[in-house]
Amino acid sequence: MEDIRPRRSALYIPGSNTRAQEKAKGLPVDTIIFDLEDSVFDEVKPKAREQVVETIRAGGYGHREIVMRVNAARTEFFEDDMTAAVKAKPNAVLLSKVESTAEIFAAERHLRGRPETQGIALWAMVETARGLQDIAEIAASVRTPEGHRLKGLLLGTNDIIRETAVKGGGDRTPVLPWLSMAVLAARTEKLFILDGVYNDFADVKGFEAECAQGRALGMDGKTIIHPSQIEAANRLYAPSKAEVDEAREIIAAFAKPENAQKGVIAIQGRMVERLHAKIATRTLKLHETIVARS
Repeated sequence: MEDIRPRRSALYIPGSNTRAQEKAKGLPVDTIIFDLEDSVFDEVKPKAREQVVETIRAGGYGHREIVMRVNAARTEFFEDDMTAAVKAKPNAVLLSKVESTAEIFAAERHLRGRPETQGIALWAMVETARGLQDIAEIAASVRTPEGHRLKGLLLGTNDIIRETAVKGGGDRTPVLPWLSMAVLAARTEKLFILDGVYNDFADVKGFEAECAQGRALGMDGKTIIHPSQIEAANRLYAPSKAEVDEAREIIAAFAKPENAQKGVIAIQGRMVERLHAKIATRTLKLHETIVARS
């Protein structure tokens, strides 16, 4: 079954920030990512790990998708993080700085063959030049038994920009080929994909422009670092009224008896294929889920 859960906004919360974790219970965000990696100093990672497990197990986050971001598989913290994730039972485990399929398989080994982990998915965060170069191969791990839990890709655009020394400000022209490449890799394997963060949370117009750009590129949502960014991300990544109206029109047209066996029909002077009916159905289901939540 296709995963059409809304992921318009995905908020990073430091694993050591208990106040922010509690506040998130009342935020209209689609996804909460409890971060054990960049936002937590090494010396407090063990304590933050315990705190995140306790917080996730306690619940209280309603419909929000709960994700636990673990340290990279190449670090000393990974094994303990994955053990903790099994205890916490989040909706998904986000793997940091993924650069190879071996890291997907390393996480999968912690989850495989255990009834208590059946509902835990894997997400891969690509945030290095090496990871970006091999992103198609990383996404393709979903085809193997070891990588069957992989459901989506997240981009760490800030880290990639710093590592490559490109000038990514403004309209992100230097990085647009990379973004499109990442979307292509995700769509080839039927994975969702979320855009990187926008650091200047006080720059509302800039953030909105980047959300609109990300959606135009094919992203499913935006990772964010501040609650003030939730409203714009939710609004700009939701199906618009025009898109919903068009989806209903396409579905209704193909539902007519005379079109039951047709693969292509004409709607208001334009040709529409049955593939578009499937896309329209997905759009409408996404819209209905969002409306039900609000």
